[in-house]
Amino acid sequence: MPCSNVKLDERFAHLAMNHPCLGRAPNKGRLHLPISPECNIKCRFCTRSFNDVELRPGVAKQILSVGDACETVERALELCPEISVIGVAGPGDSLATDHAIHCFDIMHERFPGLIGCMSTNGLMLPDHVGDIVKAGIRSVTVTVNAINPSILSQIIERVVLNGETLTGIKAAQTLLLRQLWGIKSLAARDVLVKINTVLIPEINGEHVGEIAEATAALGASIINIIPLIPQGDFSHMEPPDCSQINEAREAAERYLPVFRHCQHCRADACGLLGETGLESRLYQNLSCENTFSHG
Repeated sequence: MPCSNVKLDERFAHLAMNHPCLGRAPNKGRLHLPISPECNIKCRFCTRSFNDVELRPGVAKQILSVGDACETVERALELCPEISVIGVAGPGDSLATDHAIHCFDIMHERFPGLIGCMSTNGLMLPDHVGDIVKAGIRSVTVTVNAINPSILSQIIERVVLNGETLTGIKAAQTLLLRQLWGIKSLAARDVLVKINTVLIPEINGEHVGEIAEATAALGASIINIIPLIPQGDFSHMEPPDCSQINEAREAAERYLPVFRHCQHCRADACGLLGETGLESRLYQNLSCENTFSHG
């Protein structure tokens, strides 16, 4: 049955007080390490980019090597001692390569007091739940834009799994099944699962409540409704207005707490939410690769 005024599970009280993307830690900072160079799905709203100016997911100055990660964390903590979270959110998918897991293995040993956080489309979760737990990752964000394959097939163009390219309903079914299995498995291992849903009024605008209900039943703890940024194949679409965003949040909040302070963070974000990012200072002296591969 739907519920109202739900709160995060007490198992995650420490995370809630120290993770700025869970809504209760306004004075805590985050560092996103842009070490994931590839993606294994193609979403129709997604445009990856390397630049210094855009404030949105999928954007970074450059790709950071895993070997430079420790130095980067140390520099970030000097710039912003309030950092409590090390995250990997792109610019590709965190599980499309082994870079993120390898990085978190190192971070967990070198910086045990920092929270490990990962964002993923969920395609490869069934293969990596054990690796995620072993690497000390406490929070995983999974982007779920539909739980109906017919709707999802309008949002994703293709999926690449084990060298095979899938399209249409088959791609949507494959991605969805693996997402849902991964969410349930992570929750069962006491990893906090946050759901990101891109709100595309013309496609999934009436579907957000169902997404929240289905993922809550699998053990997800919180949901973030992200307004569409019109770009890529969806550049002609209108972004949701305030009333549409509020309606989607209200529908989702019947089942899950809703995070309402998303900043559309870059894949190399550094600092406190709502303040000027420190990424330009953080990466100015590092030699990184300017490469990205899309599945």
